[in-house]
Amino acid sequence: MAHNINFNEQTGQHSFFSVKEKAWHGLGQVIQDYPTSAEAIQFAGLDYTVAKRKIYTQRNEYENPQITVPDYFATLRTDTNEVLGVVGKDYEIVQNRDAFTFFDSIVGGDGIQYETAGALGKGERIFITAKLPSYIKVGREDLIEQYVFLTTSHDGFGSITAAFTPIRICCNNTLNAAMRNHTNSIKIRHTANAKDRLEQAHKVMGISNQLAGQLEEIFNHWISVKITDPELHRLIQLAMVPNKEVLDNINKGQFDELSTCFNNMCDSVFEYAMSSPSQQQETTKGTLFGAYNSVTGYFQNVRTYKDEEAKLKSLLYGGTAQMKAQKAFNLCLDFMNN
Repeated sequence: MAHNINFNEQTGQHSFFSVKEKAWHGLGQVIQDYPTSAEAIQFAGLDYTVAKRKIYTQRNEYENPQITVPDYFATLRTDTNEVLGVVGKDYEIVQNRDAFTFFDSIVGGDGIQYETAGALGKGERIFITAKLPSYIKVGREDLIEQYVFLTTSHDGFGSITAAFTPIRICCNNTLNAAMRNHTNSIKIRHTANAKDRLEQAHKVMGISNQLAGQLEEIFNHWISVKITDPELHRLIQLAMVPNKEVLDNINKGQFDELSTCFNNMCDSVFEYAMSSPSQQQETTKGTLFGAYNSVTGYFQNVRTYKDEEAKLKSLLYGGTAQMKAQKAFNLCLDFMNN
């Protein structure tokens, strides 16, 4: 099962939903209206609980009774009795419903719109994306939606991670809120304490408000900065470099040393910048803002991925797309300043 979306044999459904857009691999449910948190839990197949259970072993292969393994527990999905992982004694389970309560607490439940949610594997990892009610406005008509993305696990690997990521309406480019010397995400301890959850939610809202204001100012400056085709091509090359050797060849002008694969990738980004309808708007055509969006748009709309899960990891889990977006952002800042 390459997509790795959880399939619940009891219900006969995949644990995933999306609003209006086609779900991964055509699996899960596509709904037309934004659900409440209670409805989203049902649609995504996340209406299960997880419990900690003692772990036992034997003194040897033949002897009983069993003995308890000290300080370690199994996390168990209570509806299917599947073991999701092994955790320590201090590990606190954060139930799926608490993850949605976290979202509702960000804006008091007012205006939050759940777009996707689902579970991977046996249900050990879940993810949720929700749209905030406000926008970043670039120019007169270019609106950028603001999303909060959350992922958490029930197997003991990793914290709850909540991230702010704006997405352009017109072409669905993930911008990743790239900010030099800033972060667009926070890590949350595995605790079911409501006070901690609310405090962390306020941090996310603070991150989104701060970055949204900074990004709006920067992007509106970038739309007034013109960039020539040769300058755009070089910026793309520098943003897409995979290692120092390729960077050295570019800086030395040794373009014959560049691989065909790298050149083809840069050409694809440049072609997207030149031909995509979203890149022909007033705010993007021939502008520094358009140069940045050519890189983010390539990873969102052009690049081929193994599957939708691989795309999600690349865009939102700190993968290649996020790293290249950050590199492109930094290059655009340098271009503007110089």
